[in-house]
Amino acid sequence: MERRGSRGFPGGLGRLVLLSGGTGLLLAALVAPWLVTGGVVARDGARAMIDPGVSLSARRVSERIRLLDAHGRQFAQFYHQNRQSVPLRLVAPVMRRAMLAIEDARFYEHGGLDHRGLLRAGISNLTSGGIRQGGSTLTQQYVKNVLLESARTDEERAQATAPRLSRKVVELRYALATERELTKDQILERYLNIAYFGGGAFGVQAAAQRFFGRDASELDLPQAAAIAGAVRQPFLTDPTLGDRQRTRLRERRDLVLGRMAELGWISRAEEDRARRAPLGLRITRQPGGCARSEFPYFCLYVQRELLTNPAFGRTPEDRRQRFRQGGLVVRTSLDRRTQKAAERAIRERVHASDTVVAAEAMVKPGTGRVLALAGSKRYGLNSQNRNDGPYTTYNLPADAAHGGGQGFQAGSTFKVFTLATALAEGWRFNQGFTTSAGFVPSHGFTNCRGRKVNAPGVVIKNAGGEGDAGPHSLSTGTWKSVNVFFMELERRVGLCDTVRTARSLGIRRPDGAPLSEVPTFTLGSNEMDPLTVASAFAALGARGRYCAPSAITEIVERDGRRTRVPPYCRQTMDPEVADAVSHVLRGVFDKGTMKGQDLGRDAAGKTGTNNGYTSAWFAGYTPDLAAAVAVGDIRGAYRHPLVDVTIGGRHYGNVQGSSLPGPIWLDSMREALAGTPATGFHPPNQSRFGGGHTPGLKEEEADGDERRDEDERSDAAGDDDRDDDRDDDRDDRDRTETGDDPGTGQDGADPGQDTPAQAPGGEDEAPTAPGPANRTGDRHGRARHGRPAGVKSRERNRPARIGEKRRGDGAR
Repeated sequence: MERRGSRGFPGGLGRLVLLSGGTGLLLAALVAPWLVTGGVVARDGARAMIDPGVSLSARRVSERIRLLDAHGRQFAQFYHQNRQSVPLRLVAPVMRRAMLAIEDARFYEHGGLDHRGLLRAGISNLTSGGIRQGGSTLTQQYVKNVLLESARTDEERAQATAPRLSRKVVELRYALATERELTKDQILERYLNIAYFGGGAFGVQAAAQRFFGRDASELDLPQAAAIAGAVRQPFLTDPTLGDRQRTRLRERRDLVLGRMAELGWISRAEEDRARRAPLGLRITRQPGGCARSEFPYFCLYVQRELLTNPAFGRTPEDRRQRFRQGGLVVRTSLDRRTQKAAERAIRERVHASDTVVAAEAMVKPGTGRVLALAGSKRYGLNSQNRNDGPYTTYNLPADAAHGGGQGFQAGSTFKVFTLATALAEGWRFNQGFTTSAGFVPSHGFTNCRGRKVNAPGVVIKNAGGEGDAGPHSLSTGTWKSVNVFFMELERRVGLCDTVRTARSLGIRRPDGAPLSEVPTFTLGSNEMDPLTVASAFAALGARGRYCAPSAITEIVERDGRRTRVPPYCRQTMDPEVADAVSHVLRGVFDKGTMKGQDLGRDAAGKTGTNNGYTSAWFAGYTPDLAAAVAVGDIRGAYRHPLVDVTIGGRHYGNVQGSSLPGPIWLDSMREALAGTPATGFHPPNQSRFGGGHTPGLKEEEADGDERRDEDERSDAAGDDDRDDDRDDDRDDRDRTETGDDPGTGQDGADPGQDTPAQAPGGEDEAPTAPGPANRTGDRHGRARHGRPAGVKSRERNRPARIGEKRRGDGAR
């Protein structure tokens, strides 16, 4: 059926002129309203008769954007119009014939202007006294759809649908040009892909999937006739709207079947069988957007990346237009096993209905590839748009540019950057100094602009109040997360040097504002998002090679062109320094704040508990995978600290990095790495970093060992005493049961009296110490007080946290 269209208007018009005088009168009746109405000519004639100029074949229609995971499985799609263009060979022949039968049976015979159809319209217009039919060919219908699709303003859309002869003339001129440029099969293919069939389905492939749950290549005769019948009045025949529309669709289907039989394209027997068949609808939803995605947080990150990254369009408008046109297949780094591991670890400890939220990002070291983004809440709006509920519209693991909020303060995870700075400047593992119970940053702190930022009115204390004073080395100070030690260390190595180390590992605020360069920088006074922190720690796992987080690996255009999106990586840290950092952070699991919690393979990490328990973190890595977990209240971290809270059905006196984020990290990492051979860290250069001396540290450690031995002996003795008490109790019961000691007995308790109640709280809840103090540490749940230097107030003069509004203190 392939045939190139005729070479333009003269052939069709010549045939028309050769018709009888009566035919000429009918043509005059069609065009008379345009010819005799001078106002129309004056207003629209010039625009109507201009040369079309630009070819319509270069104009693209809007199509879906499909997001695929790392293994090629789709997990989300976007569309301005639900359309998936297919080549003509993938449209069932019966579908092509059904469309031509009802729309333009002579399509392969005319050259864009069908004089018979024109005469038929002329008769209708002559008898009605107005314009009732336009005699449009399928090519003209294609042109009308293209002009409507490419309209960018309301005015352009109104012009594309205005019931004026000037529009018909413009369409005709474009149609004749299109017939000269494209083959008939190309025109039919494009029309089938652009037409609207109702139910949100643009194009025959989307219609086949929407109404019958199959591809256009699999349609049978009744199905093809139903789809063809819907194209003329898609809103009146949309089967998703109700029974009346379905009845109308069946009538239109039967009309198409009759027309096909009339043309001899099917037999009467085939027509009869098809008429008797039910519609056989199988309405299939075609969800779009991230709220319908299986992995909404990852979906949202990719969407925002496409709309904000200049790599995908020079200007914001260019990127928006490209996104609207679609037709892209976006391959991503999402790993389903890793993603589900993160989701499961969070779900087991934090409920979607909790106001406390948990979020995790997981990254492949050395590549920047984002493997998972998970949050405890479902993505979307709560019922009645309430501020508290199981849904949120924030991308919890990401920064504001990718749909997230403004983050939670990172707490002691930032001590890692001070540790790395010290090692880079020549400090050794066992090198340190003696610390006091408190620290006042009264001198020695200069930001990277050369301005002194001392805070003489602030006293920093360790997590346990007056405890942990004494000698500490780089290693022990890190393992025990000693605030005072790190404040002094930061002063010695330099605040600006520490800030520069953090920046080199991609650390930046989620709200896009400059980092706050204050003395408590090392204690994590800056808000962070999990993906930024995970990417920084991933660089340590990659021996100092930082890679910007990247979720898109390849984009496939509608014409099949492929564009790889390589990671952006650079060596920002001496590999030996990174190895030394990893060596120290490994001790967090067996000698420090995560003692007793083990991944079962080489791992390094750092807990983080913010001032006043306003948030809690854990960030860590292996050479194969890095992750960061943040926990805080979505209503506002400062107004709703993590004290005396119930999360996931469990009560917490307070939440620290080791009590909730740490276990989430361990479970997700363990499941994600299952089956992956364990990779060890590079051993540190002991000649460069080993050794060092901290005055009094060995003696302190020896005393500590002796105290632990005494505690163990005391515990053992206590166990013996309790065994003796239980034996005495059994003797008493025996005497009572044999009648030897009636009543209460000489040594018995009063009947019904319980044993003395335990004192509230446990060893993890130390008494509150008075005075201003910053306790941004994570020492076994002890109370923290005060605020970091540079934070003027807990409620004023600060950026909002994730989900926190300036007014109303609500969450979405």
